[in-house]
Amino acid sequence: MSAILTRHDVLNIADLRRRAKARVPRIVFDYIDGGAEDEATLRANLRAYQEITFRPRGAVAFDECDLTTTVLGTRLALPFILAPLGSTRLFYPRGEVVAARAAGEAGTIYSLSTLSGSTIEEVRAGSSGPLWYQLYLVGGRDVARKAIARARAAGYSALLVTIDTGMSGMRERDLRNGIKELLGGAPLERLRFAPQFLVRPRWLYGVLRDGGLMRFPNVVLPDGPMKYVDVGPALEESVVTWDDLDWIREVWGGSIVVKGVLTAEDARAAVAAGVEAIVVSNHGGRQLDDAPPTIRVLGEVLAAVDGRVPVLVDGGIRRGSDVVKALCLGARAVLVGRAYAYGLAADGGPGVARAIDILRADVVRTLRLLGCASVRGLDARFVSVPPEWGSGRAVG
Repeated sequence: MSAILTRHDVLNIADLRRRAKARVPRIVFDYIDGGAEDEATLRANLRAYQEITFRPRGAVAFDECDLTTTVLGTRLALPFILAPLGSTRLFYPRGEVVAARAAGEAGTIYSLSTLSGSTIEEVRAGSSGPLWYQLYLVGGRDVARKAIARARAAGYSALLVTIDTGMSGMRERDLRNGIKELLGGAPLERLRFAPQFLVRPRWLYGVLRDGGLMRFPNVVLPDGPMKYVDVGPALEESVVTWDDLDWIREVWGGSIVVKGVLTAEDARAAVAAGVEAIVVSNHGGRQLDDAPPTIRVLGEVLAAVDGRVPVLVDGGIRRGSDVVKALCLGARAVLVGRAYAYGLAADGGPGVARAIDILRADVVRTLRLLGCASVRGLDARFVSVPPEWGSGRAVG
């Protein structure tokens, strides 16, 4: 068993974050940890959960807590899903495969990013659980069509279409760490950033054994898989519009989830476009800085949707109590990204499993202390939100 599962000082996601920081180079850690520009939205996502307080019920006893929920017809053992994260093969060898395996063993969904370092088929073969495929249109429609067809053939159950990447956000940590020079600079430009890799020999050895600098094998261009380059220009050339959902649905033929909704207007547009679910998301604070924290606008989106499709939320979730707060406010389930990414970067599959275990135990403890036996019994009566958040009434 990995030491990370037996150490008493790995009690929460913050502990995994510290271990990740100690294991991977600065450029990799800051890619996981950082946000756009001043990182105001990144901090606001976290702070917003702290502004919600609980209203527990005392003198309540029950034998077990029921954490099960259903999303798009799939019964999950947990009310949280592993969100899509790009480049996780740089966090840990075969990162997508080991994370998907941990999710499957825990009874929840793993979402594979278009910009992953493992193939659609490798991840399917490595996991016993349900999978979603997250779609960017990098490489153009023909490239995307082929990836969608591969995901369908491999048995992925939903397509997660991200709509908030008209261009890449200004991620200043990445630029200061030399990401452009490392990916496309001259040899001398790259050399000055080498020390951050050399001081992490265990990580470096793992990456070299795993094939070195990864490619994007699910973005197959005429000359082969897309190289690991700055994807900003590719995102700008592949903006998803509501009209694109028509041809995407025709190729996919299954459930479509739209990720990146922050307003009532977009929520109504998504429903009108026929999507099966919505994820309220600001891309973890990595795109438009000064966008609102997701949990604060969840009510607006729910009011606009009016029960026609399930609504999920991501951003800022570091404890199981955050998961419970989101469920109380109406989310069907939540997506967690950094919470499991820290575990992956710290210790691979066992680190992801530890992150899941931490969140699961947090949810159980919170339910017991709230006096609620099931996540399906949670509602707004168990929480108080700041009055300035408003009623959640849809606008526009």
